[in-house]
Amino acid sequence: MPEGLEAEIWCRAAQPLTGRTIESLVADERVAPVGLAGALVGATVTGVRRRGKVLLFELGEPGSAHPSADRSERVLGRHFGMSGRLVVDGRAPIEQLSYASGQDRPEWDRLQIWTGSGTTPALRFNDPRRLGRVTLDPDLTALGPDMFDVSLSELGEKLARRTAAIKTVLLDQHVIAGLGNLCTDEVLWWSGVDPHRSAASLVPTEVSAVLDAIQEVLPVMLEAGGSTRGTLTPEVRAACPPCERDGTPLRRDTIGGRTTVWCPHHQR
Repeated sequence: MPEGLEAEIWCRAAQPLTGRTIESLVADERVAPVGLAGALVGATVTGVRRRGKVLLFELGEPGSAHPSADRSERVLGRHFGMSGRLVVDGRAPIEQLSYASGQDRPEWDRLQIWTGSGTTPALRFNDPRRLGRVTLDPDLTALGPDMFDVSLSELGEKLARRTAAIKTVLLDQHVIAGLGNLCTDEVLWWSGVDPHRSAASLVPTEVSAVLDAIQEVLPVMLEAGGSTRGTLTPEVRAACPPCERDGTPLRRDTIGGRTTVWCPHHQR
């Protein structure tokens, strides 16, 4: 937590910043580049987008509503880590992350951006654990296709090359960008695939089922509020009750160092 779904929620919430000019900025240089204010003050936000779990702010010349070329002059990246969250114009689109403290202390602000003369920052990145980071012109070339953009042929080709557990492979951001632990368990539950299986062992119909779950189930979770809004909620993950689909008690294992909740009956 947070995963690509949370990053998408924050991306949508940050769209009103488009067209505004950065008037001042305060950054925690333990998680942000030194001299960030000098590089960005005076720039205009020309767009906000997401790639995987990374939120990207496109920045152009002062007063520009749109980038003048194929890309903005600079890109500010926000990688949320395990506990980071976003506050836009004093409003948090996600009030509290699951498995987080729920507190919002000023000393946890890692980046504050003002776009006007008011005292409230237009944008705050709050992270108690300092696991997230702020980057300038991040290199995202190593990331795989975004979870909502990956094609069946791309997914099949990437899985066929990997002998590790499918759970581990789907969590690899080089394979698909955006899937985290909760969403991966949800995708495998819906597609009926055992998370322990080698990725290369999936037959075409199973690869298609995985992609269908990504394309059909995750958008529903997104609109419901994020990665904790699926079938395998935090409460279900803690209790491992009978599976909603077949009544078999869910199991909780560790795969690749990550807690994995799954059904040993219908996931094969």
